[in-house]
Amino acid sequence: MPPIKPRHAMPSQDPEQRRRNFEEVATGYLEPLALGESSRCLTCPKPGCYTGCPVNVNIKDFVALVKEGKYLDAYKKIKETNSLPAVCGRVCPQEEQCEKFCLIGKRNEPVAVGRLERFVADWAMEHGVEPEKPAPNGHKVAVVGSGPAGLTCAGDLAMKGYKVTVFEALHKAGGVLIYGIPEFRLPKRIVAAEVKNLEKLGVEIITNVVVGKSVTLDDLFADGYEAIFVGTGAGLPKFMGVPGETLNGVFSANEYLTRTNLMKAYLFPEYDTPIKHGKKVAVVGAGNVAMDCVRSALRHGADDAFVVYRRTEHEMTARKEEFEHAIEEGVVFHWLTNPVRVIGDENGWVKGLECVKMELGEPDESGRRRPVEVKGSNFVMDCDMVVVALGTSPNPLLSQTTPGLKTEKWGGLIVEEETNATTREGVYAGGDAVTGSATVILAMGAGKKAAKAIDEYIQKKSK
Repeated sequence: MPPIKPRHAMPSQDPEQRRRNFEEVATGYLEPLALGESSRCLTCPKPGCYTGCPVNVNIKDFVALVKEGKYLDAYKKIKETNSLPAVCGRVCPQEEQCEKFCLIGKRNEPVAVGRLERFVADWAMEHGVEPEKPAPNGHKVAVVGSGPAGLTCAGDLAMKGYKVTVFEALHKAGGVLIYGIPEFRLPKRIVAAEVKNLEKLGVEIITNVVVGKSVTLDDLFADGYEAIFVGTGAGLPKFMGVPGETLNGVFSANEYLTRTNLMKAYLFPEYDTPIKHGKKVAVVGAGNVAMDCVRSALRHGADDAFVVYRRTEHEMTARKEEFEHAIEEGVVFHWLTNPVRVIGDENGWVKGLECVKMELGEPDESGRRRPVEVKGSNFVMDCDMVVVALGTSPNPLLSQTTPGLKTEKWGGLIVEEETNATTREGVYAGGDAVTGSATVILAMGAGKKAAKAIDEYIQKKSK
């Protein structure tokens, strides 16, 4: 094997500047870097990267097209299986998926698949590339929720000629892509452009409709929809269950990020969205959502922003890149630390967080070593705001208003593994509504699987 050139770094804002603004951190490859990075690909006869992609992007071929400077063809190749390439190129954990199986990654850093995907998608946006609308096939499908699972399902079905209507409870389409992921990781204009491309395919998006309340799944079937996909996500936050958690200044990650992103507190004073600007902000948890919260707190003006996590860096679920960016921006990490009480002042506002030190014992059901409290290790951490980022669970509204729609005990919809069909005929589901909190790309993979099954279901019924 010939010598392998080093991986091309992603250009980004200086940490000292970006920690005080909401502009995108990674500024993206320009053409010379994209050409250089694509030239590192070995074009393996049996590429492992393909097997690591939840939406089955033909990575080898699209990278080869980038290498040849055929960016339009590369974009079309990605779009064969991925409805949201500009999103995936920014937030997909490639290091745990496609890049993990890259052959040269065994000797050097793998090819930067995500960065190349972003380059191609951004190139297409800049050059006004528009999708080709397929001929209608005479069938109609409803999609509930416009997050990554719903948008992917809608896009795949629209490409097959289905008339797809997406019902969204909020006033903007995008789901977690809009309300959950901060501007500095995923600009709202990118999500809006991807949504607009779906609309150009014929997808209709209706906002401000709470399915299960404004309208039921049975109502949708009565309106002539032949199948329904449920991609409502997991919007119910989990809390710590400790004393003081109802004090002023304690937020769920959902509320904090929704105020920041969907309600545009990041654009203050243009949008005067009410949000707490803590000076010493503690974020509990160490997943990607926790990183989004703690880094947002810095940008909202916190002097100190820190993560409190009961395990260590090795057990955290956040992406390595997000963790590294947080460190560069000045976030402090308190490992093996678990909150046991939120302390308030005489006016009912947070003034501290009582914690205990932990040590790791035997692995639990997740495969990570179980944290065990160190007796007598209590101490108080000075803070004036606490954000709880411990995950979420699905909202029970749909299951409660739809006869025959069964859920797991913890709230996730029960589906068949091969088709993502629920226990109610004609209803399919995927994403966080089924799995609980997971990644954007896994939700997209579920939406893709369900779209294929819905197509087969309708075609079989119409014969």
